[in-house]
Amino acid sequence: MNHEEQYSIWLAGKQLPSGWRSAGKEGLKAECLEHIDKVWVDMRPLSLRRKWMQLPGSRQRIAAADVRAQENR
Repeated sequence: MNHEEQYSIWLAGKQLPSGWRSAGKEGLKAECLEHIDKVWVDMRPLSLRRKWMQLPGSRQRIAAADVRAQENR
């Protein structure tokens, strides 16, 4: 995971590039992608989510988006 809370997968044993840290999941590629699908529910970078939260009415829009995301799973 990087500082914007975005995910990527890396080969085990490889040094992570600067700015990335382990998210604590190791396994087969399919397992890692499944984990990412479960935990990375909002694809927007952290900085954008923070700005979004400052907008009037943002909490209501986020709640509605969360409902739609759950319906599409």
